[in-house]
Amino acid sequence: MISPARSHFLRQSAIEAAQQDNGLLRHATGYELQLRKLNEDKARLKQVKSNETKAELKADMLPAYAPWVEGVLAEGKGAQDAILMTVMVWRLDAGDLSGALDIAEYALKHKLATPDDFTRPTGYLLVEEIAVLALRDIAAGETVEIEPLLRTLELTDGEDMPDLVRAKLHKVIGTVYRSLGRAGLALQHMKRALQLDENSGVKKSIEQLEREIKKASSR
Repeated sequence: MISPARSHFLRQSAIEAAQQDNGLLRHATGYELQLRKLNEDKARLKQVKSNETKAELKADMLPAYAPWVEGVLAEGKGAQDAILMTVMVWRLDAGDLSGALDIAEYALKHKLATPDDFTRPTGYLLVEEIAVLALRDIAAGETVEIEPLLRTLELTDGEDMPDLVRAKLHKVIGTVYRSLGRAGLALQHMKRALQLDENSGVKKSIEQLEREIKKASSR
């Protein structure tokens, strides 16, 4: 458990570092200290082979970075920040979509790059990872909330990525809307998925939804 004093120190360090005008954080003392911890945690994660166990470890590690993230999001000026962007990815891995999207909103606004070990731009990574996570949960029979999916779609509007990646997000939004009984909205997103990717696997769902809507309108 991080102490209140440590939390305050990290938040203030993040604010001071993120307000630098040169856009570089590597010479900020607080940043260097937090980066050292991040590298130690990364080394610990490399010792683990299981992705499931890694996700659990990341969930345990993340609270230690919360004060830093809070400071940057509150008063940052958009400097590239490896700590912030790594936490965004770790929050995705740990299933904290809301927390990841809070960082993503800031990152996309300031055009921050993903960590060095990722090749995908921020918007691309966000859409693909969230869509994959949602589809996995749907396949496992778990409840998937619509709000994070819609927020992802809104935040990444205009971001460049392969059409099939955006199609995957529309497909999962359509699937969740269908489970909520919102056939009209489900159909819209399924059709958009098909427009973006002919092989998105939504043709059968579109046919079923059209029949459902037609049947409901004829009552």
